[in-house]
Amino acid sequence: MKKFLLLSVFFFIFFSCDSNRVEPGFSKRAVESVREDKPERTAPVETRTILLTHEAVGTIRPLTESVIESQTSATVRQVLCVPGAAVKKGEILVKLDDRRLKTRLKQAEEGLSIARKQLTQSEKSVDESKAGLDQAQSDFNRTKQLFDSGIVSSQQLERDQSAYRQSRARLEKSGQAKQAAMAAVRRAEEVVKEARISLGFADITSPADGVVARRMIDPGDLAVPGKPLLIIQTSGALRLEANVREGLIHRISKGEAYQVKIETLNKTFPSVIEEILPYADPDTRTFLVKASLPVTAGIYPGMFGRLIIPVQPEQTLLIPKQAITRVGQLEMVNVKDGDQWRFVYIKTGKIFDEKIEVLSGLSGNDTIGY
Repeated sequence: MKKFLLLSVFFFIFFSCDSNRVEPGFSKRAVESVREDKPERTAPVETRTILLTHEAVGTIRPLTESVIESQTSATVRQVLCVPGAAVKKGEILVKLDDRRLKTRLKQAEEGLSIARKQLTQSEKSVDESKAGLDQAQSDFNRTKQLFDSGIVSSQQLERDQSAYRQSRARLEKSGQAKQAAMAAVRRAEEVVKEARISLGFADITSPADGVVARRMIDPGDLAVPGKPLLIIQTSGALRLEANVREGLIHRISKGEAYQVKIETLNKTFPSVIEEILPYADPDTRTFLVKASLPVTAGIYPGMFGRLIIPVQPEQTLLIPKQAITRVGQLEMVNVKDGDQWRFVYIKTGKIFDEKIEVLSGLSGNDTIGY
């Protein structure tokens, strides 16, 4: 009995609700509601041929910039600039700890002093050897004359001849020592010169007039060759570096004029293609294209931009932006249908000044009101 009552209640509810059931989706009346009141203004749907474009994303970068690096390994003692600061050519930007470099220079100068003293001693030795050789040669010549006259013995001649040869050997040895001392002085001078150059690297200067774009070092950090310390923007000009996909690279030519859109400023600027890298990135299959930008306030390196590339012409429908009524994410326009007006859902696309592109929902023969 209880089961029978439950079944009866179920069928009663089912059949009583079935006639009022609402199908999912929008009804025709909801999509196209008829309006009796006439709009204040009317306008035809405009058919226009527009040029389709592709927007290649990119980054604003300086036309020229210098990456400042250290030429020697040392601890950063002082950083004398901040990002955004204007710097002059030759201005000191970073000071490094130069104590080790000064010690190396002092050692090099001491080595040079010792080498010069050794050279002085070798020069004196050469002078003494020359004097001894002259004396030995004079004695040998005199003894030889006496020997030819039969006054002295052959043993005396041999002794004087041996003394002469020894004096000549000493002179040659002294000359070689002098040459070695001179070479040692030259090497010591080069070491001193190198030490002075290294000491000069302790003060890192700006290579040109510019603006500090980035600072990547702080006092106490270790500066080593190859590690960037600062980036200096050495010219006021900027350019957009955009990645263009390989299917569109043939539509871009060096020296041609294009438009660049800066999203932050919501403005478009003229540009000229300055450089196209002739190889594609194997990861993204894109080419790097560099386009110049005019000097404009509010544009800074690192900002986002788009390079607008013309693709092909296409016919599209345009209506005034004021004619669109929005309900949440839905877009509607008031369309004339005979003597009546009705709302029709549409889908819009790009904006062209005061008009907007209609992708679907209208035809070129419609009249809209707003």
